[in-house]
Amino acid sequence: MGLLTGRSAVITGAAQGIGYEIARALGAAGAAVMIGDIDGVAAEEAALKLRKEPGTEAAGMRCDVTSEDDMATLVASCSERFQPVSIMVNNAGFTRDATMRKMPVDNFRSVLDVHLTGAWNGTRHAAEVMRENGGGSIVNISSISGKVGNFGQTNYSAAKAGMVGLTKASAKELAKAGVRVNAVQPGLIRTAMTEAMPKGAWDSKLAEIPMGRAGEPAEVAQVVLFLASPMASYLTGAVIEVTGGRYM
Repeated sequence: MGLLTGRSAVITGAAQGIGYEIARALGAAGAAVMIGDIDGVAAEEAALKLRKEPGTEAAGMRCDVTSEDDMATLVASCSERFQPVSIMVNNAGFTRDATMRKMPVDNFRSVLDVHLTGAWNGTRHAAEVMRENGGGSIVNISSISGKVGNFGQTNYSAAKAGMVGLTKASAKELAKAGVRVNAVQPGLIRTAMTEAMPKGAWDSKLAEIPMGRAGEPAEVAQVVLFLASPMASYLTGAVIEVTGGRYM
């Protein structure tokens, strides 16, 4: 019996990267996993890959997290395919970097919409199901950028800071329903996106980390697993930094 046996999880933006590792960790702990991603084909391929792991149930479908209808369908599909959602991970996101002086307003709005409105949509729809079924756990994937701000990322930093406020406010609203809401703020994590950074930028960020290395996606996933599990039963409204000590 795994930590999450008999439970189901919805993870957005989970066709690759950190989101996929979260789906993999939750599935390995016994949860049935529903992957939502803007790339529906990639979501289905990721689910197929997960189903090849012993005992893992998984499905994937296209979901635009900014669409209320898409999010409602994703959550409902989890209930139809597995069980009513008891774990929701709002992970979907992307970047459109530029200095504020050069950033088109559409790039500011779209990044806030995907990260922040997307997390609000996911929280809202999952919470309704969780209320009816005695509780659950919602985890928002913020970023250390939401704590300190990154040059050239006024949109991303604002969105990730907003997710912290969303986490705390929704945690207060949902606590009496048995729904816990927490956030994770990853720092420099080794993914395809970060490894494409210029060496100088990578080395500069690495020098700020007391542990002297970048994190791995699986290390973020293990923290999400903890928050989703009964081990975190008295934890809500918390923001956990997974940064190797950066910006302590």
